[in-house]
Amino acid sequence: MAGRVAGKLALVTGAAQGLGAAHAHTLAREGARVLCTDINGSGAVETAAAIDAEYGAGTAYAIEHDVTDPAQWDAAIEAARDFLGGLSVLVNNAGVGVRGNIETCTLEEWRRGFAINVDSVFLGCQKALPLMNDHQPGSIVNISSIAGLIASDTMPGYNASKAAVWMLSKSVALYCAKMGWNIRCNSVHPTFVDTPILDGISKNAGIEKDVVMGKLARQIPLKRVGAPQEIADGVLFLASDESSFMTAAELKLDGGISAM
Repeated sequence: MAGRVAGKLALVTGAAQGLGAAHAHTLAREGARVLCTDINGSGAVETAAAIDAEYGAGTAYAIEHDVTDPAQWDAAIEAARDFLGGLSVLVNNAGVGVRGNIETCTLEEWRRGFAINVDSVFLGCQKALPLMNDHQPGSIVNISSIAGLIASDTMPGYNASKAAVWMLSKSVALYCAKMGWNIRCNSVHPTFVDTPILDGISKNAGIEKDVVMGKLARQIPLKRVGAPQEIADGVLFLASDESSFMTAAELKLDGGISAM
């Protein structure tokens, strides 16, 4: 079914690579115009250029964007107004891993993880809602993680930050509903996905990527790591009017791992 988000105006954070780039490409393919943002501004430009090359000039735009900075969020919302003419879809995708268990995780790493994983989502929702209110129906899609629903002894910072995104999404959804706005908010919870993050894990551990992929796959009932497109397809559903009765919900794309 083509044109599933035709006419939608979307902002995707962390769009320089990985999941963010997949979200931006998928939304554009289905008819949205997209603003790609990333702290890696040149990477965001490359994503937008690739989208324009495939779907036509003016489909995508790009800006450099530190999602932890309120002033840069103001600039991003203004860019959406200027480039897209408004905003009806916000995909809060930018995020990082947080290293260390409860004994080895530093307060600096903890705070950095919450700034990028949680503060960015809070700021994005807060700053975007006034513009989205002028372009209803709207959809906010916050990328959490299955690690926000099930815990590990090795990543308290990541578990806690992604759980915060889960609950924040529900609160925003309930607020919008209470205000009578046709703006929905849901969270997406992937498990391990084949993105550049896995390349970094492999490099830091000094282990070949296929070995890392194998170890991760054995933890998942479907016995494989997810593909970025599989997560982007879930984001597409939530961004589209097909999910018009879905808000304050969590979409688990985890190969069954949370059922164990």
